[in-house]
Amino acid sequence: MQDNIATRNPVQAYLLDKQGNAQELTYEEIDTVDKSDKILWLHFDYTSPEAIDWITNKSYIDSIAIDALLTEETRPRTTILGDALLIALRGVNLNPNSKPEDMVSVRLYVSATLIISTRRRNLLSIGELITSLKKGTGPKSASEFLIDLTYRITDRMEEIIDQIEDRADYLEENIIDSSDIKFRNEILAIRRESIILRRYLFPQKEAMNKLYHDKITWINEYERLQLRETNDQLIRHIEELDTIRDKVALIQEELSNMLSDQMNKKMYVLSIISAIFLPLSFLTGLLGINIGGIPGAENQNAFNIFSLILIAIVSFQYWIFKKKKWI
Repeated sequence: MQDNIATRNPVQAYLLDKQGNAQELTYEEIDTVDKSDKILWLHFDYTSPEAIDWITNKSYIDSIAIDALLTEETRPRTTILGDALLIALRGVNLNPNSKPEDMVSVRLYVSATLIISTRRRNLLSIGELITSLKKGTGPKSASEFLIDLTYRITDRMEEIIDQIEDRADYLEENIIDSSDIKFRNEILAIRRESIILRRYLFPQKEAMNKLYHDKITWINEYERLQLRETNDQLIRHIEELDTIRDKVALIQEELSNMLSDQMNKKMYVLSIISAIFLPLSFLTGLLGINIGGIPGAENQNAFNIFSLILIAIVSFQYWIFKKKKWI
């Protein structure tokens, strides 16, 4: 179930004891609690007055970080600010009545002793982190926090991408039996979802790449390898989206070819029918005019003779078409 704590409370504050536990704080306790040998994590709704006031006036962080944490729109990125990190990430939207490709953004300022995260909508990965801290199994350092969060965000994408891939496979297997309109709508939906997801994941890959390449004193070599593994998983997701996009393009091309073949066959049949009835229509139209001198007008057997002539013409046409392998 989607965690909705962040919706009810625009400010969440935790004091991590570096043992996997966290003490939950009220907004008033943030500035007064003893933070020695601990990590302060503040999780804000960036539209709330409390977030704007504390980040702007009490955080004492770089002005670039302040602007980035409170901005409305952002794209995935990593910026090094001294020995701190400014990170913007996106995760799939698993909130009720939402589309997964409408990704949720989270902005992070991370140093060895201070973590500030801001968001507008809920992100399930954040809720899971809070739950793990309450159980005493949470991250024990700022670097572990970063590794845990990026892994959860990236891992959460796998299920959504697998679902899109399954839908593409179903279309590929049932291309002949599916309804044309339904098929086209599903193709467009899959293409749209994969394109939007890739549009956000590609810059996120670059942000993750910068994250484990740049030297930060509180991230050790083993933790860099963990970040690299998470980035490799993200790269696999992007490659899967590329594969899905190529597969759907081939399915759409095959569907267009099928529709074109069906149309050509129908037009071919109509052309054959038109070719057969063209001379018949000419003759019947010519003999149907109401003027004197029509041949056979006084002959009682004229209709039978004319019908035999039409049959002979159709038979001759059939022989010609058959000889030329038109039918």
